Amino acid sequence: MADVMMGYLCTHEDLSRWDGFGLLLASSCLLYMAGMVLNDYFDRDIDAEERPDRPIPSGRVAVRLAKKVGFSMLLAGAALGWVAAFVFGDWRCAVVATVLAGMILVYDRILKQTPLAPLAMGCCRALNVLLGMSAAASDWHVMHWLVAGGIGTYIVGVTWFARTEARTSNRLQLLLATVVVVGGIGMVAWFPFCADGDLPSENRPSFALDKSANWHLLMGVMGLLIGWRCFRTVLDPSPAMVQAAVRHCIFSLVMLDAAACLAVRGPFWAFAILFLLAPTMFLGRWVYST
Repeated sequence: MADVMMGYLCTHEDLSRWDGFGLLLASSCLLYMAGMVLNDYFDRDIDAEERPDRPIPSGRVAVRLAKKVGFSMLLAGAALGWVAAFVFGDWRCAVVATVLAGMILVYDRILKQTPLAPLAMGCCRALNVLLGMSAAASDWHVMHWLVAGGIGTYIVGVTWFARTEARTSNRLQLLLATVVVVGGIGMVAWFPFCADGDLPSENRPSFALDKSANWHLLMGVMGLLIGWRCFRTVLDPSPAMVQAAVRHCIFSLVMLDAAACLAVRGPFWAFAILFLLAPTMFLGRWVYST
């Protein structure tokens, strides 16, 4: 929710178009959940060996049911993107939702076990941000591409970091993944300064530009805290440490989305996104994050 909400608020002054925004939000949620269910469906044989307590290998969820639910949510998510396209009168909503659905399926079915997996997962996250931006009144600006790319790059690093979380990880791999994670944060920190005269005034990142010292301090502290948590794991690449770091990075993504929104919309909407940390951390007590 944080991704698509941030993307929407980077291109809209508020959430006054509740009908259209609700469709994009529901599309994003369905596609995300479809990706998680299909991930478990396609990984059921591997999970039977590495994580036999997972829902499918443990027998708590039937294989046919997981397949049916996963593909149903995937199609429903893409369909809501088409409905949003008619509501907003913008074909980008339909195209982004459809491409995102396709990328989720390709990742889960084909690329998950290949070296391209982190890149594919990053593309999914970038597309999720673009889904929120898809109803923009004007063309996407380079600033929008950069913030979506920054979130995507961050997730490339996190996914790479988590590649071998079930066993002791390679220190060099963790170190390089940490560099990518911090690079994604750097892209988000940089995006406000790409604003120019082609950007509509209502989408100008005023907070970041007018309070650049505070903005740089905020992003610097965020990069330092996330980077240090990852770097500690390089020193101790045990499964428990890696999984804890990945969990921290996933939760921190909400903060990164809130920061990007802060740059454009100021504190009110940034705190609205940041509030999503509450249900995330609450549900995280029962939902396996990595």
